[in-house]
Amino acid sequence: MAQADGPIRVVVVDDQPLIRAGFSMVLAGQDDIDVVGEAENGADALDLLRKVEADVVIMDIRMPVMDGIQATEQLTRWDTPPGVLVLTTFDNDEDAFAALRAGAGGFLLKNAPATEVVNAIRVLAAGESVVAPRITRLLLDRVSDRLAPANGQAERLDALTARERDVLALVARGRSNAEIAGDLYVAEATVKTHLGNLMAKLHLRDRAQAVVFAYESGLVRPSP
Repeated sequence: MAQADGPIRVVVVDDQPLIRAGFSMVLAGQDDIDVVGEAENGADALDLLRKVEADVVIMDIRMPVMDGIQATEQLTRWDTPPGVLVLTTFDNDEDAFAALRAGAGGFLLKNAPATEVVNAIRVLAAGESVVAPRITRLLLDRVSDRLAPANGQAERLDALTARERDVLALVARGRSNAEIAGDLYVAEATVKTHLGNLMAKLHLRDRAQAVVFAYESGLVRPSP
């Protein structure tokens, strides 16, 4: 969800009080960010988000009662859901990819620097996704042998032009817009136009969903 005027409203969800307090303390020092609530599991987060408005939710994956994947899946079905930034370690690769499939706008490592977390919140609040190309490549390399196309997705590719398919495939490979422009010998602005067009045709919210769709449609195949 794109941010409204005023500070970015953030809810922090983690079952460890010290981690919640740490994030809240870091974010409290930002003039453009306001922590509007905390929750210790996904169920409590959904209850809280029915009472307070938020632009971004920082969501842990492994939590009791309801985990971050289940909560994200429910939250992103709402009419105007906040952006969801999941926290992960690469000990839980499949969980990170499952969170993106559930609708999360991106993911960060739990030990990411504070500046990276703050920047990710701002990006999500602006309606973009947080899927760093370097981290995406690493994640997909580690889970690719367990990915498989989903039924009914391949037919949706028919709506795309050949160049839009090229761009989507490169996005799924973790390439940045600048790298895609170099690969295809076009201007970066042209890549952005193709990306915007293909997302509109496929009804994808952001780059994170584009990565998931590319695998589920079979456009990109797992590496041997």
